Amino acid sequence: MPEEFYRIKRLPPYVFAEVNRLKAEYRAAGMDIIDFGMGNPDMDTPSHIVDKLCETVRRPRTHRYSASKGIPGLRRAQAGYYQRRFGVKLDPESEVIATLGSKEGLANLAMAITAPGDVMLVPNPSYPIHPYGFMIAGGTLRHIQTLEADGRFRPDAYLRALERAVMHSVPKPVAVVVSFPSNPTAQLADLDFYAELVRFARKHDLWVLSDLAYAEIYFDGNPPPSILQIDGAKEVAVEFTSLSKTYAMPGWRMGFAVGNSRLIGALTRIKSYLDYGAFTPVQVAAAAALNGPQDCVEEIRGIYRSRRDVLVESMARAGWDIPAPPATMFAWAPIPPAFADMGSMAFSKMLLKEAEVAVSPGIGFGEYGEGYVRIGLVENEQRIRQAARNIRQVLNDPERMLARHAPVEAAE
Repeated sequence: MPEEFYRIKRLPPYVFAEVNRLKAEYRAAGMDIIDFGMGNPDMDTPSHIVDKLCETVRRPRTHRYSASKGIPGLRRAQAGYYQRRFGVKLDPESEVIATLGSKEGLANLAMAITAPGDVMLVPNPSYPIHPYGFMIAGGTLRHIQTLEADGRFRPDAYLRALERAVMHSVPKPVAVVVSFPSNPTAQLADLDFYAELVRFARKHDLWVLSDLAYAEIYFDGNPPPSILQIDGAKEVAVEFTSLSKTYAMPGWRMGFAVGNSRLIGALTRIKSYLDYGAFTPVQVAAAAALNGPQDCVEEIRGIYRSRRDVLVESMARAGWDIPAPPATMFAWAPIPPAFADMGSMAFSKMLLKEAEVAVSPGIGFGEYGEGYVRIGLVENEQRIRQAARNIRQVLNDPERMLARHAPVEAAE
């Protein structure tokens, strides 16, 4: 028998596994790790959503198998959200499907539309499921660098990179993935960009998969738009959203795909073979979240905004200049100049050991993520300030820290 299974063999080593191993080791040794590594919301789910779950779960009929594509009331609730928020009209029957979080939806759509060897255009740096969902499905990846040298997203440069990728890819690419607000970089895109992207996709006969999981976690300026606001977008695009961050419901695993009816139909068919949908009481509670009072969304957004401000201010006092993210629950932080040559993995391991602070190394999001770390806004303000004090001690003595964490030279 082969030593490794085919799909497992195609996946690169999981970069975050080493950081996670060290976190567990240090905690077992009694260290108080301040963990900014995983984007795992720490707030309580709003009480009216929990109450609806409890009310529904007491009805024995809801304990049976549910609907793989989502119960009708939930799909109507998501269509209502798109109408209110974006002015986009969706058919709940053919253009909306409930998924077990946006991650599952992306992965299963990749399985539905990818033939072996198909070329997919994926962002880099990127949330790992964006490229590796297609790799698992047997596709071939073309990584598109999303940020310029100054760490900013420039739509014109990105579109030119897409054009070059299409011109030089054999076979011709099948789909392009975009994600704004972006995890991990927190960058935004506007409707002008989406209009150009839809035009580009229609010209080159490409599907567009848009990940809008952070639609409601924004801090400055206008709310992030949807690609489906562009005329003709439904001809080529499907969009994924999630309740995980919007309503602090990460463990509930509830998300959606909406848009192009052919893509939604393909995902529906794949899912019909794989699952019976989320537990019905979870779906009912999710509909209550979408249809109910929305002041909780602003409250959650305000908590993230306050944490962002505390992080940027306290880290600046510690000697680490971190750009204020305009959206998402993450800061995309350049490694301080004195430590830049270490690389993001070694820098992350050093912070873990010396400052008892966990961050995600940028290299884990793709090779173009090197030179950065991702910091999740998942600790309270007191813990953020404590982390900054710990990090300050590290940054104030770079020579000693670099000497302690210098790579071990191989013996000749």
